[in-house]
Amino acid sequence: MPEVAKVQVLAGSGSDADPAVPGSRRHWRWLPRRYSTVGSIVALVLLWLSLSPALLPRSGLFQGVVSGASAAIGYGLGSLLTAAWNGVRRRSGGNAPALARRLLGLAAVLGSALGLIWFAHWQAQLRTLMGMGPAPWPEYVVIPVLTGVIFVVLVGAVRMWVTAARWVGRQVNRIAPPRVSALVGVVLVVALTVGLLNGVVVRALMSAMNSSFAAVNQETQAGTKAPTTPQLSGGPSSLVTWDSLGRQGRTFVAGGPTPAALEAFSAKPARQPIRAYTGLASADTVRDEAELAVRELDRAGGFDRAVLGVVTTTGSGWINESSASALEYAYNGNTALVSMQYSYLPSAASFVVDSNRAQQAGRELFTVVFAKWESLPAATRPKLVVFGESLGSFGGEAAFSGAQDIRARIDGALFVGPTSSNPLWGSFVADRDPGTPQWLPTFEHGRTVRFVARPSDLDRPAQPWPLPRVVYLQYASDPVTWWSPSLLFRKPDWLREPRGYDVLPSTRWYPIITFLQLAADMAISHDVPDGHGHRYGADPANAWAAILQPAGWTAADTQRLRGVLGS
Repeated sequence: MPEVAKVQVLAGSGSDADPAVPGSRRHWRWLPRRYSTVGSIVALVLLWLSLSPALLPRSGLFQGVVSGASAAIGYGLGSLLTAAWNGVRRRSGGNAPALARRLLGLAAVLGSALGLIWFAHWQAQLRTLMGMGPAPWPEYVVIPVLTGVIFVVLVGAVRMWVTAARWVGRQVNRIAPPRVSALVGVVLVVALTVGLLNGVVVRALMSAMNSSFAAVNQETQAGTKAPTTPQLSGGPSSLVTWDSLGRQGRTFVAGGPTPAALEAFSAKPARQPIRAYTGLASADTVRDEAELAVRELDRAGGFDRAVLGVVTTTGSGWINESSASALEYAYNGNTALVSMQYSYLPSAASFVVDSNRAQQAGRELFTVVFAKWESLPAATRPKLVVFGESLGSFGGEAAFSGAQDIRARIDGALFVGPTSSNPLWGSFVADRDPGTPQWLPTFEHGRTVRFVARPSDLDRPAQPWPLPRVVYLQYASDPVTWWSPSLLFRKPDWLREPRGYDVLPSTRWYPIITFLQLAADMAISHDVPDGHGHRYGADPANAWAAILQPAGWTAADTQRLRGVLGS
């Protein structure tokens, strides 16, 4: 029988025998040999670690993606280690003997089965803790299948990249030494890859996303109708058209409580709340939009109300209705809210490519509102508050330099589900009072800023809380708040310190793995009951009551309002 040709694969992966004649017993033996032994071992370790708990119960789809990506990264690391070791020894590495490969395969099957059992165990614990039912059994079938697909696709893509780098190196080797040609091959392929990604792939992707979400922006949510009252943007006498508000703007303007609903709650005559809003189609630039929004606010009489709220949206223009309505119920409609859209993209995509626009929008809108508000007599102008959720909190902070600046210029602020990139949030948490945990710190003994996970936290610490007041509403299990690039290689304080009330004691930090887990958890952060993840439900009612202390408002009113917001 002729000698089998040898084909080199990934650096350190050894040599592979070509498949034998179909039908023979050796026909399939080449399959495991296509993968480096050390790379496979590291891949298995990272795969098993990826099945450990993080913050939220994960579906089979997202767990499969996390596990497949973890295994691919582990394989790459193992292959690089092998290549480095072989380079030091100046020899090419071979694969392990057949018996060792069989043992590795057996360990992979048994270890992965035990990992899935462990995954199911902590899933049940976390679901029970969060008041969720058991996961359907097909979820556990999806995980190994999707893991394998993701692993093969990612490793195959990297191999294609390595093959291209080697080919370029061989061409350069005709005129340069081997080491130089290898380096040049890698550099050229890296440069080409980055250039294609930035110049072609990213542009094409962004163009497609903008076109897609711009089309969505033109749609109107079912049941949403143009207002018939002049106190709402897009209605009679409005300076902006209904169509220009965008999908989320139209939903916000038309979605607030009516005077009848407010009167049913308060048993007193109520006013029509003012909601002023401008969309991307309302003006040409962010500054123009902000100025138009303030003119619209002024036209509707917003500066004559008891409370004026400046709201920073998420990327697509979304505003949490609970945060807005809670303020309107607390003041029986004697309120005005003003906001503006700055992107077509949803929050996650906008954070990646439009985060500067979020800050610009928050800063520009507040600056224009504040200039007008500051010019009014102090005795008659409304209370001025700022609020936003998620990326909206990131943009809302941009108008201020710190706690002292907040105290000097506004009457209160509510930031819900802040991101780990929020500059002020980051500085407050970093400078927290000694002995308080990162997930629920106190800052300056609660003088101005307080961090709240549950309504009772509004009273901590037990120190005087003078006006103005700022509340950061954040849950221990909210991945939007706790995901950060630093998770790649650094253990966060919220896993070093005593855990939050809905974080399992078995949750551990693993380099790379925890980063991937929380990235997946962000995608499902709304798929849990209120009070967990990124579902803040009726908690803004308690926050606004504490921040502004409306005249005549009682704890019983707050509980009734929670019922309204949760209905």
